[in-house]
Amino acid sequence: MIDFTTIDYLKNGNNRQIQAYEILTQYHILSDIAEFEPILAGTIPIAIDIESSDLDIICYWKNKTKFIEKLHVAFGSENNYTIRETIIDNRESIIASFRIGPFEFEIFGQNIPTQQQNAYLHMLIEHEILQSKDETFRSEIIKLKQKGYKTEPAFAFLLGLNGDPYAELLKYKI
Repeated sequence: MIDFTTIDYLKNGNNRQIQAYEILTQYHILSDIAEFEPILAGTIPIAIDIESSDLDIICYWKNKTKFIEKLHVAFGSENNYTIRETIIDNRESIIASFRIGPFEFEIFGQNIPTQQQNAYLHMLIEHEILQSKDETFRSEIIKLKQKGYKTEPAFAFLLGLNGDPYAELLKYKI
């Protein structure tokens, strides 16, 4: 199993993963926010990204104000920088986005340890599913994403899961 808590695996990945590794390290993205236990999540780590996929980084904040201030300092001067507060799954959430080179970044923070956040748990389950299936399944996920499906609904559709795809995926057993 890949250790997704570090980005070392990207060095030996596909071209997009290698490019992501280079940008993340060259611009010190993760080290600048290391105190918030950042983890790269989403589709690029598990190689089901499409051209419009962004680099999703999840973070764990204990002090929301300190987290917001750090994001402003670290990334406020980047292209298209925005930050917003919202409620997701009944939790205060902070979402910052910006662009560096070919990548859109989305930094998502909640007051939940990163390895317990749904984005991380979904990615682990999706990775396990991909490992248990053939390349045709991976290709079908990518095709659905290109048609506009979000990742979890694409998995739910191909796996025949009913109900809320985000909740059902968390319960899925291989």
